[in-house]
Amino acid sequence: MEYANDDRVVMTLDAGGTNLVFTAIQANEQLVDEIKIPSVPGNLEKMLDSLVDGFNQVRSKIKEKPVAISFAFPGPANYPLGIIGDLPNLPAFRGGIALGPFLENQFQLPVFINNDGDLYAYGEAISGFLPYINEKLKEAGSPRQFKNLLGLTLGTGFGAGVVRNGELFIGDNSSAAEIWLVRDKLSPNLNIENHASIRAVKRIYSELSNVDIKLVPEPAEIYKIAKGESKGNKDAAVNAFKDMAVAAGDAISNVITIIDGLVVIGGGLSGASDLFLPYLVDEMNSNFKNDDGSEFRRLVQKVYNLEQEEDLNKFLAGSTKTITVPGSHKTIMYDPDPRIGVGISKIGTSKAVSLGAYAYALNRLGE
Repeated sequence: MEYANDDRVVMTLDAGGTNLVFTAIQANEQLVDEIKIPSVPGNLEKMLDSLVDGFNQVRSKIKEKPVAISFAFPGPANYPLGIIGDLPNLPAFRGGIALGPFLENQFQLPVFINNDGDLYAYGEAISGFLPYINEKLKEAGSPRQFKNLLGLTLGTGFGAGVVRNGELFIGDNSSAAEIWLVRDKLSPNLNIENHASIRAVKRIYSELSNVDIKLVPEPAEIYKIAKGESKGNKDAAVNAFKDMAVAAGDAISNVITIIDGLVVIGGGLSGASDLFLPYLVDEMNSNFKNDDGSEFRRLVQKVYNLEQEEDLNKFLAGSTKTITVPGSHKTIMYDPDPRIGVGISKIGTSKAVSLGAYAYALNRLGE
């Protein structure tokens, strides 16, 4: 379905512990400016009032009647039922709150809820990175087309979503793609967010530069230090992002072994991709060692950095060849090289989440 040509309107929300951000989407475009209302994480009644107020404000600014509400909300949750569980940053919802049914009663509209990692991946699969790369493959004359995608948000935490053959994979407990619980290669007793998160980059820089953590700048400034654009410990800055990349690359390898698809990265740290992505891809292309010292590939697929022109061109070209069907004169063209690509969001994390929420609602309405 071409959602870019769909006239239906969906009201959306990006919910967090600090702000509730409301808007509406039509034909993959934002209809109204974002409406921000502060969260009241400890007071359920005020939180529900804020949610109703935000959607009412959106509805008052659009001419068309919306067909659904679709938004990102933190987990744990039973997303198909719209029930929010024990959230660490929104304690008002602890004990299980039927948020979806509540909003359905208030607005007499279908309500769809997912976490931001899932909706980010869905937006990238429907209207972002996946069609972008597939179009480039067509332009290059390649017979290859990708149908599966691992979407990653690398920022405050390390989130993920999986889209398989155009369908969002949620899991039986609404807990699929919880990549933040993958083991940290560099600190095996801890989870991956110990190295793959904003706080991790700051902590590693603090440790390597002997700077008090309270005085450590944000990753955007650490990135400038690593590039030689700001004063500071350049080696510590480079290694803070390198350690993040190695740990994240290992975690992504564990997940992509099961999924076998393209990888797209968004989130606040993705802006430093020119610094960390080469290390991340190198980790995914690394080898395991046997007891006798011989090596074999970490992954079956060759991994390409799609942000580097040389790698992108090799990925697009592949090794397409034509073979003859035995016992006939028929020929088949195919590409024998198993490969995947890793790249950075071209539409931005926030827009991908909104487009994912929009597409998910319209897809569900069409079922």
